[in-house]
Amino acid sequence: MVKNTLVTTLTDIFLLLSFINAILFGFNLYYYRGMNNKILVVDDDIAINELIKVNLELAGYGVVQAYDGVKGFALCKQELPSLVVLDVMMPEVDGFTVAKRIRQNEETKEIPIIMLTALSQLNDKVNGFNIGVDDYLVKPFEIEELLVRVRALLKRTNQIPKSASTRDLLTLGDITLLPELYSVKINDKQVKLTPIEFEIFNLLFQNHGNMVSSAKLLKEIWGYSPDDDIETIRVHIRHLRSKIDKISDGKKYIETIYGGGYKLNV
Repeated sequence: MVKNTLVTTLTDIFLLLSFINAILFGFNLYYYRGMNNKILVVDDDIAINELIKVNLELAGYGVVQAYDGVKGFALCKQELPSLVVLDVMMPEVDGFTVAKRIRQNEETKEIPIIMLTALSQLNDKVNGFNIGVDDYLVKPFEIEELLVRVRALLKRTNQIPKSASTRDLLTLGDITLLPELYSVKINDKQVKLTPIEFEIFNLLFQNHGNMVSSAKLLKEIWGYSPDDDIETIRVHIRHLRSKIDKISDGKKYIETIYGGGYKLNV
């Protein structure tokens, strides 16, 4: 009987220690991933804000919440999150205004932004991309789709660009890629790009002389293939082209292949 009691006690202790160890492991996973990837959620809809928070935390991210644009921008400057999930339709200060302020502030201008909105009109997407929003998700959306986009953006912005790999070409003709700076140099002139613009240019650069389809750009850069986001590519290509044209001395490097995609002519 004493033996059975001892076995039961040891089993209980083992189960308790295993339970504590699991809790500590989960805490460490949450803590270290959360500290490395803190996400700011700005949405005046409390239910949606909380739903996003819970699911991001379950995925291992740290989350900071704001329920209006003023507090959202203030927290963005204070916390310097890895990414901002930002609603458009908010009272007083809307999401477009907050995104513009984030992009104009020296400390926050590189933080990636995913915009959430009930607006699905093309002009609203273009407006967001013109301000500098990185991705766009229309309500209602699946939480898993948001998590996929969050992971894709963090993977792209938290790592040295793919072109830093030694197997990739970094210099061709007049053009030199500077991955660590997200910059392109043509002859003696240099321009800084956003992470997305740099990856687009790098993909065109590695396939120079050949057309890269819009579908391939979406798949390679964003990590998914939405059917209705071709305008996403067009807006980013327009911004990229305007920057490259400033240092190209009149040469047009990026060619649009209508109905197909884009090509870099070196």
